[in-house]
Amino acid sequence: MKALKTLILTAALVCGGIMTANAQLGGGQKIVYVDSEYIMENIPEYGDAQAELNALSEKWQREVKAVYDKVSEMYSKYQTDMLLLSEDQKRAREQAIVDKEQEAKNLQMQYFGAEGQLYQKRTELIQPIQEKVYTAMKDLAQSKNYAFILDLASGTSVLYASDKNDVSDDVLDQLGNVMQTVRREDRRRASAGTGTGASNSGTSGGGRGNVKPSKK
Repeated sequence: MKALKTLILTAALVCGGIMTANAQLGGGQKIVYVDSEYIMENIPEYGDAQAELNALSEKWQREVKAVYDKVSEMYSKYQTDMLLLSEDQKRAREQAIVDKEQEAKNLQMQYFGAEGQLYQKRTELIQPIQEKVYTAMKDLAQSKNYAFILDLASGTSVLYASDKNDVSDDVLDQLGNVMQTVRREDRRRASAGTGTGASNSGTSGGGRGNVKPSKK
């Protein structure tokens, strides 16, 4: 979620700062907030992307572990055979172990490094969704004359936030114009704990889908 939070319109305001800003704002502008985690949980495409990333991560972890297991196996066998080996054989076996361990490290970096395949795949799958969420927030802010949209999931220090200023559902409705989101009535049902499950959810305007997670 960190990458999402860098795209969302946030301001590091504590409660006193918000009150000061509200006093200074003109033209009916407001400060509102969203819960970005709730928004993403109600985008089926995001859930699918996360599932794909988790599956890839687990697959690659198994591959890396298999190479490290081979290193351990080679080392154990070397210890068992060491007394029977000549110095040249020892050096050869030790070098083989070092090479195999380096292979494991290289594979780990290839998959999980800062610019590795998992990072690249996450960018490929998640960034387009983030950009659509950001655009929906910006469009909503402009149409409703919002001065700031804070993200409560970002760790911003907000001491009090009224539910009436939570526009997470409005963002999801706006986003539903360009991609599938869970429809509002199903979100409300889920939040109230009275939903009957995703299988009973339908689709609504804007291509809203049929996933029903609970709002935090």
